[in-house]
Amino acid sequence: MPMRFLKGLCVLAALALCAGSLADPGADVPATGSLHAYGSEAELQAALERWRASAQQQRVRRAAQDSPALNAAPAMAPATAQAAKAAAPAADASAESITNVQTAGVDEGGIVKRAGEHLVILRRGRLFTVRVGGDSLQRGAMVDAYAGGTDPQGAWYDELLISGSTVVVVGYSYARGGTEVGLFELSTEGALAHRATYHLRSFDYYSSRNYASRLIGRKLVFYAPTLLQSWGAHPLQMMPGLRRWSDPPSEFERILPATRIYRSDDDFDPGSPLALHTVTSCDLGDAAMSCASSAVLGPPGRVFYVSAGSVYVWTNAARRGAPEPARLSAVFRIPLDGAAPSALKTAGVPVDPLSFLEDGQGHLNVLLRESGAGEGMWGAERSHGRLALLRVPLAAFGDGRDAAQHEHYRRLPAPAAGVLHNRFVGDWLLWGGASGAWALRYAAAAPEVALHPGHVVERIEAMGEHAVLVGSAGRDLSFSAVRLGRSAALAGRHVQTDARQGETRTHGFFFRATGAEHGLLGLPVARPALERLPGPAHRRAGAVSVVFLRQAALDFRLLGELESRDGAVRDDACKASCVDWYGNARPIFLGARVFALLGYELVEGSLLGRGASERIAERRRISFAPPAAVRGGRPTPFD
Repeated sequence: MPMRFLKGLCVLAALALCAGSLADPGADVPATGSLHAYGSEAELQAALERWRASAQQQRVRRAAQDSPALNAAPAMAPATAQAAKAAAPAADASAESITNVQTAGVDEGGIVKRAGEHLVILRRGRLFTVRVGGDSLQRGAMVDAYAGGTDPQGAWYDELLISGSTVVVVGYSYARGGTEVGLFELSTEGALAHRATYHLRSFDYYSSRNYASRLIGRKLVFYAPTLLQSWGAHPLQMMPGLRRWSDPPSEFERILPATRIYRSDDDFDPGSPLALHTVTSCDLGDAAMSCASSAVLGPPGRVFYVSAGSVYVWTNAARRGAPEPARLSAVFRIPLDGAAPSALKTAGVPVDPLSFLEDGQGHLNVLLRESGAGEGMWGAERSHGRLALLRVPLAAFGDGRDAAQHEHYRRLPAPAAGVLHNRFVGDWLLWGGASGAWALRYAAAAPEVALHPGHVVERIEAMGEHAVLVGSAGRDLSFSAVRLGRSAALAGRHVQTDARQGETRTHGFFFRATGAEHGLLGLPVARPALERLPGPAHRRAGAVSVVFLRQAALDFRLLGELESRDGAVRDDACKASCVDWYGNARPIFLGARVFALLGYELVEGSLLGRGASERIAERRRISFAPPAAVRGGRPTPFD
């Protein structure tokens, strides 16, 4: 979704220069500890009208100059965004969580969650339950993941969260123009009953690496951008709103007043869209879901990160008249307790949410690339340029006029080219790509440590206090352990021959510690070589399995794989979300039990033997694929 995002803002860091602001008529007010909100609807409307009028004047001047190349690219229309998504290749935070989350205590939307005796699985527009309590493995309920009477065409139901007995399904509807939040009640027997569906008026939140929703206790948190154009519908008609689904649909009730819309002293570029970077918190403890929003106005490029107490939104736009990769950036801190946001001018662009860490020493740490458009859609894969680490005290955040200083940045080596992956693990920051990897103790002055794993770095994950690098070397997939202590060093390595990752999102990986430096890990893999072989179509398509490794003192031992067999299922009567954008395979550890979620199958394995002879063997499996009655009587081998 290529766009040209331009903004005449205050230049950051070494680029600092600033003019008068359409956004902030009180530009001479002394700096404070937080951003200023608009004082009234009239003040907000006046600022937006000045921006629209300037944009109209600019378009008239450019039309007279007959320079179509200067016209700002419009935001992607819903139908175009839906087509781009369809054409692209398919890609509870307690101690018992089965989700590989970034921040302890902050659960992330996913495709499978545990709720007491049951697993709840979201796939292809439906919710399924499987009873796993005790020693059971029994198929449970199946319901549509949307409200009865709703036309699901044009909707994607992507993320699942569970709070108590409340199952939350988060999706996006191009037809209805916003985020959908479906609430279901889960009984102790595993039955699911639709309680309500709510619509949040927003633009598409999709990211190839991030998840839109978070759950902190009973608080459901969303980030969603809303693009405001200087032409077409008036921006005030696009303000975030909430409605409960009814037939016919009710009107949206605005949940973002002008007095909760914040801005810094940065000017609005009349040649570019603006974005309301909106954080919405909803209380799941009430009978009717109640929500409140806060937003900051800024350029559309964004990466967001959720800590235990705040949402950080990094915005960026190109500087008009400056060659690439000069960018104008700012980072906003939006507290989850309703306090006013704060901001800081910055430089560079984070790759994805894993580029952030709010540490316990009162600092925000962010790995930055020189240029990028944020993480919207597949933006994370297109960042490029030199690297730097920003480490800035949280006390430096204020009303947005101040910039991070030169001493807050540290230049870092970067891969020669290609996609970058990064991760904070304990006291360390690790990053890498096609030409190697590095590790840095981010709060210390010691130099970075170069690592040479001998393979591309396509994934970096924590293994307790240490880390693992995963990536391809020719036709093989390698796992390289990294010991993190006084220094960083490569340790054990495992090579999975003739394989590649079967799932690239963070949730595809899971590690369960079984001791100080011992544990089990699982990752979906595919075997491209099998595509050339005759036989069942699921093998010709590259069969997916989950590989399991034992890690002991940072050495790996292959335990084996749990494989899919349900490739013969052709028609599940899918009506919505018929592409697995968030994957369909996961390793799952429940106490001492080991599972692999593989499409419509849940396979349980048994760990047999000890020491060097330990291996995993299939114990049993079930299919929770829609029954023949749903598929119009078409049988499968699993009916």
